[in-house]
Amino acid sequence: MPPRGPDSRSYDAIVVGAGQAGLAASYCLKRQGVRHVVLERGRIGETWSSQRWDSFALNTPNWLNGLPGAPYGGPRPDGFDSHVELARSFDAYAYRFDLPVRERTEAIAVRSAGGGFAIRLRDVDGAEETLTARNVIVASGILRQAKIPALASRLPAGIMQVHSSAYRNADRLSEGATVVVGSGQSGCQIADDLNRAGRRVYLCTSKVGRIPRRYRGRDIDEWLSLSGDFDATRADLDDPNACYATQPQVSGVGRYGHTLSLQKLYCDGVKLLGRLTGIEGATLLFGNDLVDNIRFADEKSAAVKRAVDGYIAAAGIEAPAAGPDTADDPWTHPDGLKPRRRLDLAEAGVRSVIWCTGFRADFSWIDLPVLDADGQPVHERGVSPVPGLYFLGFPWLYKRKSGIICGVAEDAAYVAERIAGKATAAA
Repeated sequence: MPPRGPDSRSYDAIVVGAGQAGLAASYCLKRQGVRHVVLERGRIGETWSSQRWDSFALNTPNWLNGLPGAPYGGPRPDGFDSHVELARSFDAYAYRFDLPVRERTEAIAVRSAGGGFAIRLRDVDGAEETLTARNVIVASGILRQAKIPALASRLPAGIMQVHSSAYRNADRLSEGATVVVGSGQSGCQIADDLNRAGRRVYLCTSKVGRIPRRYRGRDIDEWLSLSGDFDATRADLDDPNACYATQPQVSGVGRYGHTLSLQKLYCDGVKLLGRLTGIEGATLLFGNDLVDNIRFADEKSAAVKRAVDGYIAAAGIEAPAAGPDTADDPWTHPDGLKPRRRLDLAEAGVRSVIWCTGFRADFSWIDLPVLDADGQPVHERGVSPVPGLYFLGFPWLYKRKSGIICGVAEDAAYVAERIAGKATAAA
């Protein structure tokens, strides 16, 4: 619980968000002796608890998901926990290390005040108060607001619309076929979930890479970790725009997870479409890019495997040859596919649409000059241009791994050390 007493409204640091980044920051701050509090608008790990569907499993193996001071110690290091199991582990982590988390308390404004910051917050009952701190760490993540394209408003009134964050299972949708818009991790996984439930599924695709789940005897993430791929920085990228790429298609569902590809979904009965480009009445319109999208994913998977092969050879590692993985086999006859360019919703029996179109961050509560023209944080390794304000837990904050669980420890330690150093200098 947060410290109480006459000075419990003023802290050395306030952390906003109690997901993996906020908890890692709290652990590191506590080890540095920095008096702080963590504010969480919902429960600890709220995003994991409330924005995932029933069958969701992590996309990284359990051994990779430890937080600082608490590496994974469960019975399935090579398995994939559910979102419920992960959220429980976060709650246990906060309890184990006695982290000062205030749940159901939302930061609604932060501004400069007296050489530090004033943070206005609101609890679940609507009561507001203001805390002060010399430092603020924004660890609220980028999954704050669902992104739904404007053309969604053109769908007929009788079509049920759900964002991926609100999807739970097939039984909660209207009876009939479903269109899934977006073929990133969420879109492919939800299409797979619906198809397994016996639903007729149409999947609108786009250019998204793919990785095999396992390759040459190990989970692909183990090879990426060993080879240093997770430790790549923006400066290491040949194409700086690569840091904005959608996360590759893959799944953690199953004992060892499984490879998830457009061609595998097609073979399983999912109807593949190109990118959704428009809506005319009760008809959806699609681009002529489905074949290119399939090829793009194939090429990305092949590139990853070549990089792993190169690492294995250079490191002199004895690894088995690649085993069969039909889901990862390149589709050698995509030219034979005749993609639809139009889909009449009534004729196809479509009664629901799921928008797997991502999220946007919400930094509107930060009343400080730390955002660029697109509303994105300006920072150098999490350090903003406003002294005392920091960011944590965002993709490519410093390294490729910064946006996933295994990357927050390093970034949190760096920020906590800077805050502790400021406190020492001030003393």
